[in-house]
Amino acid sequence: MLMSSNSFAAEARSRAGRLTINGDAAAITLRTKGEMEAAVGEIINRFERESLGRGPRDVEAHLIGDLVVVRLRGVLSAPEQQLARARKGRDLLKQLRTHLFAKARPLLATQVEEATGVKVTSMYHDISTVKGEEVVLFSLAETAYYRQAKSK
Repeated sequence: MLMSSNSFAAEARSRAGRLTINGDAAAITLRTKGEMEAAVGEIINRFERESLGRGPRDVEAHLIGDLVVVRLRGVLSAPEQQLARARKGRDLLKQLRTHLFAKARPLLATQVEEATGVKVTSMYHDISTVKGEEVVLFSLAETAYYRQAKSK
């Protein structure tokens, strides 16, 4: 099957994250696992900053087979920490954060697909109001392709 240059570029971006054009020939440049993890971590960090007005203290993303696990530490603001002292406050915080991630799922899934080159099949979210940590898990349709990082 012949692909137009536009459809080829879109396919290459969706499978590899980056496309390099050398004259008339197109070559796909795969990202490293670390580059993919960093990109997903930045996606979630940006989402937190834009939707809540502040980002987490620390973000870690890990690509494990067909899963992407993102752990965020230090996610609660000072007012949220005060609110979390009461049972009703903890419940409200969990509801708010869960609702925000549920509403943003289509956008986040698309961005994670662009970063990994693999379709996101599901997304899960949970928050610990005691520790001030959040976990976001993306289930992928298949294991992401990546290249090995160059040895120093």
